[in-house]
Amino acid sequence: MTIQKGSVVRALAGRDKDGFFVVLGVEGSYALIADGKRRRIQSPKRKKLIHLAPTNTVYQGSIETNPQLRKALREFNGG
Repeated sequence: MTIQKGSVVRALAGRDKDGFFVVLGVEGSYALIADGKRRRIQSPKRKKLIHLAPTNTVYQGSIETNPQLRKALREFNGG
């Protein structure tokens, strides 16, 4: 599965390892990711695609606020 805007991904490396994030955009070999808590929509993390594992979930609707983002990731984070 490819990583695209709206994909839910799991970080494979770094201090955010094993965390779930939503991809806000893709720039070449990098993705802009956010989870709404540690990484907000206003300042997404730039992470290499090889350090991300895609899940089978892609959000088609727009996620515009941090609470919406946290709610979308709730099922992945065990809440």
